[in-house]
Amino acid sequence: MTGGHTIGLARCVTFRDHIYNDSDIDASFAKSLQSKCPRSGNDDLLEPLDLQTPTHFDNLYFQNLLDKKGLLHSDQKLFNGDSTNKLVKKYATNTAAFFKDFAKGMVKMSNIKPLTGSEGQIRINCRKVN
Repeated sequence: MTGGHTIGLARCVTFRDHIYNDSDIDASFAKSLQSKCPRSGNDDLLEPLDLQTPTHFDNLYFQNLLDKKGLLHSDQKLFNGDSTNKLVKKYATNTAAFFKDFAKGMVKMSNIKPLTGSEGQIRINCRKVN
């Protein structure tokens, strides 16, 4: 869900490639993160997904993307010359629109019928089928 990363933290291991290998990141932002998250080690270091207001639900996450200060590669891809640019700009400047659309998305997600019993599985590692 777009915008959910306005709150929360990410481990160094999840953003390391982005800060060392991607070009769609503000150079000073990358450098400040590199001083805390070296090329190897310190994997569990936590950094906020929204560097301005990491514990407040707002639209500053989208403003960070406009400034190329998305912590995760997948977040910054939302504002990287693709079809989602228009949406990022809209949400960065219109808090009410973001809140309204986010609420609609949460309602849609709540209507998803999860697999239960033998139809599904609880994964030990969410990235791999057990």
